[in-house]
Amino acid sequence: MAEATAYVALFERLTAWENLVAAARKTRLGKRNRGDCAALELERERELLRLQVELRRGTYRPGGYHTFHVSEPKRRMISAAPYRDRIVHHALINVIGPLFERNFVSDSYANRIAKGTHRAADRYQEFARRFRYVLQCDVVKFFPSIDHDILKTLLRSRIRDQRVLWLCDLIIDGSNEQEPVVHYFPGDGLFDPHHRRRGLPIGNMTSQFWANVYLHGLDNLIKRGLRLRGYVRYWQDAGAMKQCRQDAGGTCEPMTGMPSITVAGSVSRESEPDSGSSAAHAGDEC
Repeated sequence: MAEATAYVALFERLTAWENLVAAARKTRLGKRNRGDCAALELERERELLRLQVELRRGTYRPGGYHTFHVSEPKRRMISAAPYRDRIVHHALINVIGPLFERNFVSDSYANRIAKGTHRAADRYQEFARRFRYVLQCDVVKFFPSIDHDILKTLLRSRIRDQRVLWLCDLIIDGSNEQEPVVHYFPGDGLFDPHHRRRGLPIGNMTSQFWANVYLHGLDNLIKRGLRLRGYVRYWQDAGAMKQCRQDAGGTCEPMTGMPSITVAGSVSRESEPDSGSSAAHAGDEC
């Protein structure tokens, strides 16, 4: 009963004054001197009240994106939403985040509390000392390839509040044009992929969180389905480690069979496992 009540009350919690204030506080961290942020901060309470009213009346509409390109580690387009929209993104994730977070695997490290790049690197090195081979994987053109309908279905698996789903759909449908990706599903006709909406703006807080929702099926397949202990993922990059080269390479087959993503992978040798590790005594190399 408590769980059902939590689902029903999601939108009230999302638009609660305390949540909007907390979201605004997160949004302005390190950005107080930016033009759109500074302008809204001058009349913060009035602007937050206006945002609250728009959300509750269903009249809220996201603004346009400011886009720019970065070249490291590879060239990609970054899309920055207006400041008031970023407040909404934080307010939304504050409420729906825990519904999904409790089911994420522990070795997914991007955009999660007490995780991050350094912990991902430490965990990778820990596994590299225990296993001989790593299957290095990359979800090809990940953010541009995220299928809107699939993402909405995944969100509906946890969220029951129709007004929260309305807001999620509004943000997803408001995504700006991304790099074109042609991705065929089983049974597709020649032109079917061109009729699907794809792609999320990389700069959005919502996009970063929804990336973990979208790839949870992959994480679950590897960690729980294949029972692979040596696995680390950060965004679209993942490492699956095994003691045997054939086993490491074989991990790629079920991953490439997932219809919603395209995975590229290659097997390389990391190092000899530490002599004291359990993997070091697992038998001769395959």
